[in-house]
Amino acid sequence: MNDATGMFIAETHTSAATWHYRVEKMILEGKTKYQTYQICDVPRFGKSLFLDYNIQTSLLDEYVFHECMSQPAMTLHPNPKNVVVCGGGEGATLREALKHNTVTNATMVDIDEELVDMVKVHMPEWHQGAFEDPRTTLLHTDARQWLVEHKGAGIDVILSDLPNPHEDGPGQFLFTREYFQICADAMGDDGVFAMQAGSANENYPECMMSCIKTLESMKETFPYVAGYYGIVSTFFQPWGFVLASKKYDPLALSAEEIAKRFQERRIRNRYYTPRFHQALFTLPEYLLEAYAKSARILTDESPFVWTA
Repeated sequence: MNDATGMFIAETHTSAATWHYRVEKMILEGKTKYQTYQICDVPRFGKSLFLDYNIQTSLLDEYVFHECMSQPAMTLHPNPKNVVVCGGGEGATLREALKHNTVTNATMVDIDEELVDMVKVHMPEWHQGAFEDPRTTLLHTDARQWLVEHKGAGIDVILSDLPNPHEDGPGQFLFTREYFQICADAMGDDGVFAMQAGSANENYPECMMSCIKTLESMKETFPYVAGYYGIVSTFFQPWGFVLASKKYDPLALSAEEIAKRFQERRIRNRYYTPRFHQALFTLPEYLLEAYAKSARILTDESPFVWTA
């Protein structure tokens, strides 16, 4: 006998498709000042977090997203000490950054204090104690404004794990040339920046490709820009990221050097590994075609607007 609750959460992917996630057990639901949330048990995915009825992460493969979000940038920098995570409410991006024993200070800036407080209690599998790490400083304020106020701070790595630029949302201004420059101004001369950049599938590649094009338009600031992606089963699609670096070329990083840094820093990953590094940064032809056809430079005046 099937003991399912019969409850589903429906997420609109495009005008053509809606994905339904079956809720085996509702663990917790509520609403903060900024968003609604549900923590559910979903068959095969395990414990999962939904924000505004869009799935964010599941135990099945949260490591794929969060290793991609953190590890390429952290590994590329030869000595990342001062790290800032923008967003990243579950604490898992912070967790991944803190794996590097070079880190002396990790600041996480997430505006939604209520959500982070909830995550601390109900999603320990994600943060794994990262919030209590003595190297961590947790702040609840606007990430872009905080970075403006920390111009010249010499940050080594900035990890921008922020919400997609939805209609009428503040996220639009976290994917623009002005925001990227604010990040650059807060970083040191050899700073490394990484961001989640939305879908990397054939249906909706424009956000990721526009982020790449925008960062590439800042050659004097970021000589090295590279897009990459991870296969995130929870999202039913590949998910895109972009790395921008002031001094170091991620494509010049050899498997041997990555392995050496992993050994020195005592890193053990499940997805981003020395063997897989080049594969991660090898984009399929359809993304390159989308870049040529529809990528544009994003600005505060003309940001990207994510519509389903």
